[in-house]
Amino acid sequence: MKLPENFQVVTHPLIEHKLTYIRDIKTSKKEFKELVNEVAMLMAYEITKDMPLEEVEIETPICKTVSKVLAGKKLVLVPILRAGIGMVDGILKLVPSARVGHIGLYRDETTLKPVSYYFKIPSNCEDRDFILIDPMLATGGSAVYAANMLKDAGAKSIKFMCLIAAPEGVEKFCTAHPDIKVFAAALDEKLNEKGYIVPGLGDAGDRLFGTK
Repeated sequence: MKLPENFQVVTHPLIEHKLTYIRDIKTSKKEFKELVNEVAMLMAYEITKDMPLEEVEIETPICKTVSKVLAGKKLVLVPILRAGIGMVDGILKLVPSARVGHIGLYRDETTLKPVSYYFKIPSNCEDRDFILIDPMLATGGSAVYAANMLKDAGAKSIKFMCLIAAPEGVEKFCTAHPDIKVFAAALDEKLNEKGYIVPGLGDAGDRLFGTK
């Protein structure tokens, strides 16, 4: 497929190495959770590289100097419950001042459409930068719905990050939200008949929380 302009695969030897063990069925729950956070942290370097800076004057043990600190909008991480929570701590290690919102969604078994059961984000949305988080971009339905919710709440600056994406999900999300840049650690082959990404990593939530 021709990749949309707002989609990017974040490539790095360490990310590819860790993804191999994330995919491996033999990886334990503890190791899986640690690896997911580590990959999220590595991806955060790329996702935050355009954060604005401002100059401040400080005094080192040697002399006074002018150096740079983060400026501008306050960052908000918004995991899609429940699996998205597994990536938050890795990003917070780099940006501990970031705020964390939550979006809870489930799929209606009759309509197969996402239904919201929880939504909580900081106020003053228009003045903040949001990173929407979910380990998997499969069909794209939940991610599109969550992004719509953020926009309806007033968010103007949004990015989306995931570990693994399927072509079907990428096309759906990037078509619905061409103004949101999507970052993935890998673009996989396809979705199977059950909606799982192939080769994928299975159910991220079940593997993170040991519920299967």
